[in-house]
Amino acid sequence: MQSEPQAFDRVLSSMCTEPHPVARDAAERFLATNPGDPGTYPSVSALEEEAIAMLGSIAGLEEPTGYIASGGTEANIQAVRIARDRAESQRPNVVMPESAHFSFQKAADILGVELRIVPTDDNFRADLEAVRASVDEATALVIGVAGTTEYGRVDPIPELGEIARSVGAMLHVDAAWGGFVLPFTDYEWNFEHAPVDTMAIDPHKMGQAAVPAGGLLARSDDLLNELAVDTPYLESTSQATLTGTRSGAGVASAVAAMEELWPEGYKRQYVRSQNNAKWLADALEKRGYDVVDPTLPLVAADVPRSTFDALRAKGWRISRTATGELRIVCMPHVTREMLASFIGDLDRLEVRASVPVASDD
Repeated sequence: MQSEPQAFDRVLSSMCTEPHPVARDAAERFLATNPGDPGTYPSVSALEEEAIAMLGSIAGLEEPTGYIASGGTEANIQAVRIARDRAESQRPNVVMPESAHFSFQKAADILGVELRIVPTDDNFRADLEAVRASVDEATALVIGVAGTTEYGRVDPIPELGEIARSVGAMLHVDAAWGGFVLPFTDYEWNFEHAPVDTMAIDPHKMGQAAVPAGGLLARSDDLLNELAVDTPYLESTSQATLTGTRSGAGVASAVAAMEELWPEGYKRQYVRSQNNAKWLADALEKRGYDVVDPTLPLVAADVPRSTFDALRAKGWRISRTATGELRIVCMPHVTREMLASFIGDLDRLEVRASVPVASDD
């Protein structure tokens, strides 16, 4: 095979990153194990319990339950599935802000629940009044996002929890990206801060584990047991995961990364990434672009489509928000030198665009 993987030196829009060296090594060593069959593969099963305990520590939950999933999409689908199966209504609904990940649309389609999407406020956070107006006795789940995909915003999680409880609904927090940076901020986002029932938190994003290594956390065993199905031909009696067979690479990689980096390594990385985001936002503002204030390490700015396309043509892996802004995520692999090079290319494009075209007259 001649192909090589994408280098990260120009990747500015991905929420995945290069795995930490210890995570890469652990993933390779456990590649052929299957935590979906814990009776046959007890060592990786024990590692998964360790991974969930460590994720619980990060997310403010002393006695967590859950598993290492393929990513945030699987965790979000499973959270909706738990809520649907616990709902008393025959036609349950799920309420989420428009900033929530598109995986919830997949979940609603697969699971046959009504998805009620409410607007965000002027700061791109869930509009609480809109949420209150949308919930009812058939609401099974309210969703909050702790680190939105487009603007890095944190929804008012405690208030969303109060709304959920007022109608007997569960609360799910999607912290797939934000979960490994929010412990070093003043935001209220986790199980300690609010009546959170389930959470998506991905080691393979800011946690620097190898892909795939997502995480689903639940406050209690009875919630996770809603997902359990019998497994008569395996040594274990039941299974709560969605995918069944999974490589132990994600489990081992997650444990290795968290053992190496939690908490001080992640704190240093958050400070570095946040400083990079602020530097980039300032550089773009100085060049006349409107920039959304980076409250977490994610920058959005109103760079014109023509400029965006020209930057893509130069090899920069960048993306746009739903409303068209340039979107850059300051992941661990994103250095100040990378960002300075990006701004240099932007400046050269601006100079070229400002040079008048010679007339034939």
